[in-house]
Amino acid sequence: MIEIRAIVTDIEGTTSSISFVRDVLFPYARKRLPAFVETHGDKPELQHWLHEAAREAGLVEAPRQDIIELLLQWIDQDRKSTALKALQGMIWQEGYAAGDYRAHLYPEVAARLRDWRADGLRLYVYSSGSVPAQKLFFRYSEAGDLTPLFAGYFDTETGPKRETESYRRIADAIDEQPRHLLFLSDIVEELDAAKAAGFHTGWLIREQQPMPDAARHPVYADFDAITLSS
Repeated sequence: MIEIRAIVTDIEGTTSSISFVRDVLFPYARKRLPAFVETHGDKPELQHWLHEAAREAGLVEAPRQDIIELLLQWIDQDRKSTALKALQGMIWQEGYAAGDYRAHLYPEVAARLRDWRADGLRLYVYSSGSVPAQKLFFRYSEAGDLTPLFAGYFDTETGPKRETESYRRIADAIDEQPRHLLFLSDIVEELDAAKAAGFHTGWLIREQQPMPDAARHPVYADFDAITLSS
C-alpha cells in the first residue's frame, strides 16, 4: 500500500503551460532588464545577484553593461542560472503587481491542489525558477492566490533538478521519507533523479501526443488522472 504524505510539483509543463513562461515572462524580463538594472543598481539585493552572475561567468571584474549583455544572452539560452532566475523574479514582481499578466494554470490544477491539501497532504514546489518567482507565480495565478496551499518551495539553490542528491535534500528539508513523497514533472530526466532518491513519480504529458505505450514512470494527461494509492 502506497502512502503519499506530500507532493512536490514542477511548474512549467506540469501545473502551467511552457508557453506562458517562454512567450510572456521571458520576453517581459528581457525587455525590461537593462533599465531595471540601471534604475535599481543601488539596491544590495540586485548588486548581490549581479556579482553572482559575474562570478558564475568567471568574470573577476566587468562593467555593468557587460553583465547586462551576459544576462540577456542567458535569457535567450534559457540558462538555468540561479542569479538570472533571481533577477528575472525581481522584474516579474513588478509586472504581476501592475496587473500586466496573471500566471497560467491548466484548468484542473487549482481545484486538485485544494483537494489534496484538504485531504491533509503537504504541497511543495520544486522549479528552476527562483523561490521568490515561484511564490509570485502562485500568488498571482489565474485561479487567485494559491500560496496558502503550499508548505514550501525549492529552486536550484537546493541543487540541479536532474541530480538525485537534490531530491534527497528536499526529503531531508521537509523531514519526510522519500517513499512517502510524490514528485510531478513533465521532464523524464528529473523524474529519473527523483525515483533514484526513492520518490514516487508522475510524468505529466499534456501537450505531447501520442502517450507512450510503456514508460518507467506513471504517465498522466492531467492532475485529475493522478492516483495516490494502489
